[in-house]
Amino acid sequence: MNAAAFLAGRLMFGGFFLYNGINHFKNRKSMAQYAGAKKIPMPEAAVVASGAMLLFGGASVALGWKPKLGAAALIAFLKAVSPTMHDFWNIEDPNQRMNDMINFSKNMALLGASLALMGMDEPWPLSLEKPRRRWTDRLLLRS
Repeated sequence: MNAAAFLAGRLMFGGFFLYNGINHFKNRKSMAQYAGAKKIPMPEAAVVASGAMLLFGGASVALGWKPKLGAAALIAFLKAVSPTMHDFWNIEDPNQRMNDMINFSKNMALLGASLALMGMDEPWPLSLEKPRRRWTDRLLLRS
């Protein structure tokens, strides 16, 4: 594996989610109005909770700290948000329908990438997480 390419890719991937998580907090009111229009219960709390998931998931993937947990947060976010916020099949206006279809498709690609990251062994190369020693290795070190 090319560790530098993997690091660059996960910094870009995680950075995308970090940026959007920050955006959830910066634009909480307007995003909550949109979520309310989509019939999301407790829209402001949903925007805050989803923003926290994005921040945690993005940082975790970018830094390689508990990356499977971070990828799981991103997967949960994308699985919940995609069919509710980008339900293009229910939209009459052709421009809005196309916009939602593009965002839904993008989210499915991001979901696929998040699932692929779940398949990576930990710790990731060039990550904050230290390699774990097996318990048998620790026993050998003590003797």
